[in-house]
Amino acid sequence: MVVWKKFPRVGVISTLLSAIILTGCSMIPSAGPNRQQISDAAKSQDPETADFLLLDVNNDVLRALSHYAPPTLEGSFGNRKRPSKYVIGVGDSVTVTIWEGAAGGLFSRPASDVLGTGSQSAAIPEQQVSKEGDISVPFAGRIIVAGKTTDQVEQAIVEKLTGKAIEPQVLVVVSKSVNNAATVIGEVNAPGRVPLSPRGERILDVIALAGGNKTPAHETFVVLDRNGASAAVPLQTVIGRRGENVFILPDDTISLIRDPQTFTAFGAATRNAQVPFDAVGISLAEALAKAGGLIDNRADPQGVYLMRFETEKIARVLKPDYAGPTYNGYVRVIYKLDMREANGILLARDFLIRNKDAIYISNAPISDLNKVLSIFSVVASPVSQATSIANGF
Repeated sequence: MVVWKKFPRVGVISTLLSAIILTGCSMIPSAGPNRQQISDAAKSQDPETADFLLLDVNNDVLRALSHYAPPTLEGSFGNRKRPSKYVIGVGDSVTVTIWEGAAGGLFSRPASDVLGTGSQSAAIPEQQVSKEGDISVPFAGRIIVAGKTTDQVEQAIVEKLTGKAIEPQVLVVVSKSVNNAATVIGEVNAPGRVPLSPRGERILDVIALAGGNKTPAHETFVVLDRNGASAAVPLQTVIGRRGENVFILPDDTISLIRDPQTFTAFGAATRNAQVPFDAVGISLAEALAKAGGLIDNRADPQGVYLMRFETEKIARVLKPDYAGPTYNGYVRVIYKLDMREANGILLARDFLIRNKDAIYISNAPISDLNKVLSIFSVVASPVSQATSIANGF
């Protein structure tokens, strides 16, 4: 005869639960490390070989970061005044018109001409400034014009014709200028050389003359090259800040480059994805909103992290005693934000997001426990049923 013994249901279930908790926590599916694991990893690092720098976001951090803003056009070039002068250069095309004070001179018709008007002016056909920097004027010879203003050239021609023509008066017009022009390339509708006027054009004027930008302003960067120096700023910044709309000088090169700005959100965020900015200068609070916010039953509000590469200079300002390695002049920095504090929300509003930042939201400890209990219920249910059946016998 088979004798069935009653199985200690509570003991079996407790044993299963203990086994899962002891061996299963590290094996529980997760989007990444929790807050305690990140903190332990940071503390266990050798200061000289640290993989990353962990910093709490506070007012001191925000203040330090504000001193290291990206380069600006105004700061790099600083020209807020119009170009000082508009001069003629080699390759420009000019026209010269000469008047005389009476009929019958070198450039005027006699009063008894067929028309009976006694024309007192003559227009010299358009000519290009030679590589020697001069043009030819009848009865005046070769006139050096390169590097001079139209007023200076007019005076030089008058001096050459004085004594030969009758009270000469001269008008010099630059019909085409290749020297007083800027080059516009990239994401514009009509790239090429854009002539500059004596009035002085700003960077937005030149972009407009090139047909305007083809890509959205928040995805477009303006790169200004001048005399070997260059600076890049978002087009949206140039539009929004008058100081960034600097005057353009001859031979400047303006490049419009499309570079969509994105950040990555993962972990216990509603939306795990690469998220576009849609605007320049969004804050961490706005970025979290774009990612759908924290998942209420999973996220650890004390474990919101932002990861980025900071320059070595900034890293040492944030942590003067940092002695870890750099990667091509950059340091891996992880910023930690506590969203359970009211001040944490305000700090998130003032913390600006940069291109290619990564935001990670860790799971709350209770979330891992819930997963353990979920696994336990799946495993324990058939055991419990089997125990009940056995005990029934």
